[in-house]
Amino acid sequence: MQPSNTTESTQSKGLVVQWLFVALMIYLLLVAVGMIGSGFKWASGGAEGARQLFAFATNPIMGLVAGALATAVVQSSSTVTSVIVGLVAGGLPVATAIPMIMGANIGTTVTNTLVSMGHIGKKKEFRRAFSAATVHDFFNLMAVMIFLPLEIMTGFLAKGSDLLANLLVGGDTVSIKGFNFVKIITAPTVDLFKGLYGSLPDLWAGVCLALTGLAFIFISIIYLGKLLKHLMVGKAKQILHKAVGRGPATGIFSGMMMTIAVQSSSTCTSLIVPLAGNGIFKLKEIYPFTLGSNIGTTITALLAATAVQGAMGFFALQIALVHLLFNVSAVLLIYTIPFLRNIPPRLARRFAQVASRNKWMVLVYVVGVFFILPAILIAITA
Repeated sequence: MQPSNTTESTQSKGLVVQWLFVALMIYLLLVAVGMIGSGFKWASGGAEGARQLFAFATNPIMGLVAGALATAVVQSSSTVTSVIVGLVAGGLPVATAIPMIMGANIGTTVTNTLVSMGHIGKKKEFRRAFSAATVHDFFNLMAVMIFLPLEIMTGFLAKGSDLLANLLVGGDTVSIKGFNFVKIITAPTVDLFKGLYGSLPDLWAGVCLALTGLAFIFISIIYLGKLLKHLMVGKAKQILHKAVGRGPATGIFSGMMMTIAVQSSSTCTSLIVPLAGNGIFKLKEIYPFTLGSNIGTTITALLAATAVQGAMGFFALQIALVHLLFNVSAVLLIYTIPFLRNIPPRLARRFAQVASRNKWMVLVYVVGVFFILPAILIAITA
């Protein structure tokens, strides 16, 4: 029995070490967001200077396509939304950041579309997998088409998130109600890097600090995703098989919880696409799961916002709440109205039928929609 006990002890120690690394990566993410905000303030001479620095992005279309392109390139909406939180902490106006957040929702759907191409050799499998992947695309595109004009006309996301942020923190600084501990644990590391770049001119020192924070965001989210995938995906798959197919509410909830557990909507939706291709789940069962994944992915920005202190901390929390409010509102509006609810799966099925007969369309779709079109729109609106 002793070898068995030794093996169990080794496994337990291994799990403890892995969870310690998860905690370390979360800490690195919090530090990174603080560094980006501090870096932009430093480089621009304060929040007002940062607002002028970001004046180029006041066009909502520019913000939208920039968010979509950035997410498609780095293959992680969590990374992009964390960077956006950092930019807001550095002075980027919330109103300017809102279209960027919407764009990140569009860009993240490219991953499961690429995963569906693994079934391209078998026509029926590919049709099922591609429709399961693109239903996410069509839903997010539809959400932006409804909510971006609505936001431009009414500002309901900005106003709603402002109200929620005030309810949560009771004022214009996140640090006054329970977030002080974040500053205590992250400030020494941020100050350490400030000291390293202190001999440089303010502009270059701020740029170096912001770029270091950007690098840390990539490192933390990549490794956090890998660690949680290793630790949680087995359990997540069990949740997936038990929950999907038990009704829309259960599907949405399971998609949300699974995404929170593995910290990656791309991972969750990519897991379910092959199951659709193999015929284990139908499109109507997968559809609610992807919507829950949209909601679950907002946890990263909310976590990142806790790293920002002082007056700008309020706005960092506000933009994180915009992400949550946007995704929840889209699900409530589109999925609860039968006419709107049926549009994304209907489009996904038709597109999958065409794509299964003309495989070249898949490449044109991915490259054109997620990369070339955003680049052209940025060039035009610049």
